[in-house]
Amino acid sequence: MTMLDDRQTAAPWPAAYPQGYAVVDVETTGLARDDRIVSAAVYRLDARGEVQDHWYTLVNPERDPGPVWIHGLTSDVLEGAPLFPEVAAQLSERLAGRVLVAHNAAFDWSMIAREYARAAVTAPVEQRLCTIALSKELRLPLPNHKLESLAAHFGVVQQRAHHALDDARVLAEAFRPSLHAAARDGVRLPLLECRPLTEWYDSPVTPRAGYRPSQTQGSWRASRKRPACPYPNPGRYESDKPLMQGMRVAFSGDTSIDRELLEDRAVEAGLHVATSVSRLTSLLVTNDPDSATSKTVKARSFGTPVLEESAFTHLLRDVAPARSVAVPKPSPSSE
Repeated sequence: MTMLDDRQTAAPWPAAYPQGYAVVDVETTGLARDDRIVSAAVYRLDARGEVQDHWYTLVNPERDPGPVWIHGLTSDVLEGAPLFPEVAAQLSERLAGRVLVAHNAAFDWSMIAREYARAAVTAPVEQRLCTIALSKELRLPLPNHKLESLAAHFGVVQQRAHHALDDARVLAEAFRPSLHAAARDGVRLPLLECRPLTEWYDSPVTPRAGYRPSQTQGSWRASRKRPACPYPNPGRYESDKPLMQGMRVAFSGDTSIDRELLEDRAVEAGLHVATSVSRLTSLLVTNDPDSATSKTVKARSFGTPVLEESAFTHLLRDVAPARSVAVPKPSPSSE
C-alpha cells in the first residue's frame, strides 16, 4: 500500500487552489432522474483539507425508499424525517463558498441540483471536484475507482459502507492526502462548473412496489419529434475549438440539467441531436465516460470525442456558425 505524507508539501501551497471544500455524499432511492435523496452528509474542510465540522440528515423522499438492502433506510425510518425543503437552508449553509467534493461528483451534484430545483431554491454551488478524476490526475495505482479502493490506498478504514455520514468521512480522509499530493506535485485540480437546475416540471410519481430502476421520465417532459437540422454535419468536434452548427451530438447517462431542456438548447444552437452513436457522430456528451453503455462503447470503438456535461454546456454559449445550409432533398412528388 502506498502512503503519502499528507502533512507537508515540498512547495508553497498553490494560491490558485480553492479556499474551502464541502465533501458530500448522498444516498438515494435509485439512479434515475426522478429518484430522490434519502440521506445526506457534508464534511466541511479548510483550504488544506483539514476537517472543520460535519453534518448529517435523513430526508423523507415521499416515496418508496428504493434499495433498502444497500442504504438500510426503510420507509418506517424515513417517515418522520424532514422533507428536503426543510433541510435545504442547512445544506446551503455548508455548501456556500466551497467546492463540492464527491466520489463520482456528477451523480451527487445532479441529485442535489434536482432536489433544490424541486424546492424552488438555488443551490449555492459553483464548482465541483470528483475524487475519481483527481485520482486519475495523480495516477494513483488503484485496481479500480471504487471508494473502498481509494480508502485502502490511503489506509482509511470504512466502518459503514453506503451510510452517507461514514462515506463522507472516508472520502474526506482520503481527499486530504490527495489534495496535498496534488499541491506538492503542482497538479491542476479537475474543477468543473456547476450550473444549478432552475427549470423543473412536476408530475405525479407512480408508486413502486419494491425497488427497480425508473424507466419513465417521471417529472420530466415527454420526448417529441424534433425538426431536421438545417445545417450539414461539419465533422467531429476538435478539442479546444468551438462547437459548430450542424454537429451531430448524442447524450448518454444521467444529466444534471433536464435532458429535454439540454437537448432543446442544443437544437436552438443549431446542433443535430442524435439518438444513437455512429461513425458520423461529432461528439458524445456523458458524465460517466467509463461506463459500459452501448453509446459509450460505440464511441470508444469509433474514436468519437467525449465531453462532460458542464464542458458541453459551456461550449453551447458560443457555437460557431455553419459554413453552409443543408439543401433539403425534394420529395418524390416534387417537380
